[in-house]
Amino acid sequence: MSFDFAAVRAPFRMQPGLRRLAAGTAPLTPNALGAPALAEKTTVLRDRPAEALVAAPGFDAGPALQALMQQAVGDRPRCFDWDGALGFEARLLGWSVRGAEVAGDGPRELGELLRALPAAWRLPGLLSLALAEDFAVIDGATARIPWLAVCLPSRWAPAEKVDRHFVEVHAPVADNALLVGAANHLAQLVTGTERWERFVWSISSDPRLAQHPSHGSPPGWPTVLDADALAGTAHFRSEHQTFIPIASVRQAVFTILVESRPLADVIDSAERARQLHDALASMSDAVLAYRGLADARERLLAWLDARSA
Repeated sequence: MSFDFAAVRAPFRMQPGLRRLAAGTAPLTPNALGAPALAEKTTVLRDRPAEALVAAPGFDAGPALQALMQQAVGDRPRCFDWDGALGFEARLLGWSVRGAEVAGDGPRELGELLRALPAAWRLPGLLSLALAEDFAVIDGATARIPWLAVCLPSRWAPAEKVDRHFVEVHAPVADNALLVGAANHLAQLVTGTERWERFVWSISSDPRLAQHPSHGSPPGWPTVLDADALAGTAHFRSEHQTFIPIASVRQAVFTILVESRPLADVIDSAERARQLHDALASMSDAVLAYRGLADARERLLAWLDARSA
C-alpha cells in the first residue's frame, strides 16, 4: 500500500495536511495487465468516458500532459517511452498514442477503447489506463480545476468539478473550514517549484475503486451484523495525492492514487488498531454522516478496541 498510516491521526480534522515530497519518493504507478485499477478504468473509459474525461472549453492540456509523461518516464523508464512531444507508449499494455494515431499489439479491447475516444482524449485515455493514478490540473492563478481525467472518484462527479474554484470543489465536504480557508494559498503552493503530497482515508462498505455517484449508492452497513462480522465487510479506502508543478504556466498536475483493501488486512497490529480507533472516535457527527459511517462507528470502535488489545 502506498498509504502512510501516520496520516491517521486523532483528533480527526478535515485539513490540507500537505507535506513536502522527498526526492525520489512516490513514483507514478504503472498498471500491468490484470491490475484491479486497470480493470475498473477500462470499464469506465469504455462505457462512460464522458463521466471521467472533462475539460473547460478551450483549455490547453498540452503542458500538463507533457509534464505527466516526463514524470512517468523519469519514474518508470522500463515501463514507458515518450517522444518528447505528444507521443507516448505504455509498454506493459502494448499500446501507444502519437497525435491521434493509436498503435500497438496489446489486448484488442484497449486499442478499440482508445480509438473510440475523441482524438483529443486518446493520449489522456492511454495515460489513464497506463497509470494507476487519476489526474486533474490545478491553475495557480485562479485556483480553478480546468481539466480532469478521473476514473476512480470517491463518491463525486468530475463533470461537477471542472472549471470550479477550489472552494466550490470542496463545498460539499463536511467540516471544510480549514480546507476552504486555505484554498488560494494551497493553489499557489502546489503550482510553485516544490512537490507536495497528502493522504486521505476512510472506511467504506464499498470495495470498488470507481465510486462515481451515478453508479449506484454504496451498500449500507447491515444492522444485524455484530462488530466482528461488520468489520469483515469493511474496506480501508485511501488516496495518496501528489502534485507535479508546471512552473512555466503556473499549473500543477494533481495525481490521485486510490487503493481499497479489506480493513482486517490493513489493521495488522495493535498499534494501528488503536491509532484508527482514536481517529474514528474523534470524528464529528457531520463527518460521520458525510462519510457514511454513522451507523457503523460504534461497532467498528468495538472491533478496533479488541484488536488494540
